Amino acid sequence: MRLIFAGTPPFAAAALEALADAGHDIVCVLTQPDRPAGRGMKLTPSAVKAAAQARGLPVAQPASLKSPEAQAELAALQPDVMVVAAYGLILPQAVLDIPRRGCLNIHASLLPRWRGAAPIQRALLAGDVQTGITIMQMDAGLDTGAMLTKTVVPIRETDTAGSLHDALAAAGAQAIVAALSGLDGLTPERQDAALATYAAKLGKEEAQLDWTQPAATLARAVRAYNPVPGAWTLLDGAPLKIWAAEATAGAGLPGTVLRADAEGLVVAAGDGALALREIQPAGSKRMPAAAFLAGRPLAPGSRLGS
Repeated sequence: MRLIFAGTPPFAAAALEALADAGHDIVCVLTQPDRPAGRGMKLTPSAVKAAAQARGLPVAQPASLKSPEAQAELAALQPDVMVVAAYGLILPQAVLDIPRRGCLNIHASLLPRWRGAAPIQRALLAGDVQTGITIMQMDAGLDTGAMLTKTVVPIRETDTAGSLHDALAAAGAQAIVAALSGLDGLTPERQDAALATYAAKLGKEEAQLDWTQPAATLARAVRAYNPVPGAWTLLDGAPLKIWAAEATAGAGLPGTVLRADAEGLVVAAGDGALALREIQPAGSKRMPAAAFLAGRPLAPGSRLGS
């Protein structure tokens, strides 16, 4: 099938690789412009651009698809389908109308649950036991198009946003290949808007732990914000990132250190306590909580969050 592919991060790169392996004619790869990254803030190509260039696929990086010139260039490619995965640009209706068989989106949730920018993290924060991939027909709305296929992916109690992302990327790659293979036999299903939930974009501020929340809620937050933006709290006024933690028994004023020894660092929450397993002080590397305590003892009764 003659395809235009639009995507940017590693989640999308997995799908591009799978479509190329399946033998589709990918006539253009659209991706975001190179962005500064790393300590040197060097301009760095997206994961999709890197994957496309490795295969010799043509790449375009328009800042917008709203101009008649950009739209004319895409129309001249005469695609059968445009496949979109975490592209990062809004597709105007004129672009949606270009492919002969429409635009298909690979969305990392079981729509209509978790429409929007951060479905993986929101599913973890909510304590969902499963998520998945929806292949949907794109329309002008935000993840509101008709659904073609769904693939369920269970959420394990140990999953972080990073591990769940990888599982969903693999599932999405398989799902889009299967959907295109059987496109003629798929029946679009309208979403029930009454069941929709919104996965708002993540911000660093919300990743600051609120110790008045139950320990189980805080443990989910640590998993959901790993690797980005990273759950954090304050210790003596400086940020302390928390990369791994689990709910445990304990009681005390929220944010109070209940135990700090070779067996771990346990902090009181609004209900129960949070055992911190891996942390990262400001200006340091990630380390086990016990290693941190070996160099900086904390007395029970010390406070986090201020």
